[in-house]
Amino acid sequence: MQTTRLDLARIRAARRVIDPLFLDSPLYRCEALEPDLGCAVSIKLETANPVRSFKGRGTELVASLLADQGSRAAVCASAGNLGQALAWSGRGRGLDITVVASRFATVAKLDRIRALGAGLELVDGDHEMARERAAAIARYEGIRLLEDSLDIETCEGAATIGLELVDTPPSFDTVLIALGGGALATGVGHVVKALAPEVEVICVQPLGAPALTHSWRQRRVVTTESTDTIADGVAGRYPIPAVLDDLLLVADDAVLVREASIMAGMRMLLEHAGLVVEPSAALGIAAILEDRDRYAGRHVVTIVCGSNVDMDAYHRWAGAAPSRAAGSWPS
Repeated sequence: MQTTRLDLARIRAARRVIDPLFLDSPLYRCEALEPDLGCAVSIKLETANPVRSFKGRGTELVASLLADQGSRAAVCASAGNLGQALAWSGRGRGLDITVVASRFATVAKLDRIRALGAGLELVDGDHEMARERAAAIARYEGIRLLEDSLDIETCEGAATIGLELVDTPPSFDTVLIALGGGALATGVGHVVKALAPEVEVICVQPLGAPALTHSWRQRRVVTTESTDTIADGVAGRYPIPAVLDDLLLVADDAVLVREASIMAGMRMLLEHAGLVVEPSAALGIAAILEDRDRYAGRHVVTIVCGSNVDMDAYHRWAGAAPSRAAGSWPS
């Protein structure tokens, strides 16, 4: 029987290393969403922490390991959330952190990385170019390169979310997980399939950044030349083979959603849940909007994975009143 790279014993042990600020995030049924979605919906809220995303769970493991080893520094490429999380975790352990990002990344995320004391280097390309530059810095300076989703700590840190899901009643039928590099999906998916195998694990990615979904469907790495989505946190072009191998074992399905659905999901989370979220965090709601019949009568959990968003852009995306006649809420 094939197994993933993840290990339940290590995931349980991770809870003793991760700062409690990132653990036991709120999980609650949001009945106000249900009339428009046609199913029971629970929210796992991963934004109520110092970096406003789930990424701190993984960077806490990495920073703790580096500190124990006597390391002095680390570098990562980030669209913004991983960089903030590594800066926060590294600062608390005396590590020098460098983050490489696209200069087109969300300004609010870049500002927060600087505020947390990390060095920030900007590149003129996209996230894949930032990954190349971060690797070059690591080689030149002889420091740890943190590669999100490839480094198992990022996956097993995220997997602690899965422990909290399966340990909290009531039971649910489906979990919808944003799919970017794959740490969140493979981490949560591994735990759910190990401890609650009857639960359907569905990964959600934007149509404008479909590389890992296409890879999952074709069971081989599929790359894309570009991305075109407001969901910058999941806009990768080069899936990691080891991550795909894990995803093939834990995901029941991978679906793509339109930009209009993502924006509608953001509006719904604001209007019915009082949550300001970044586009990646609305992917689960977008998936329900696009296929209500699939989820009818089910209890669905969606992981709201981040709330680091430029507010001017947010108002453009989510501020307009939805119009069913204009097709703003896909059916």
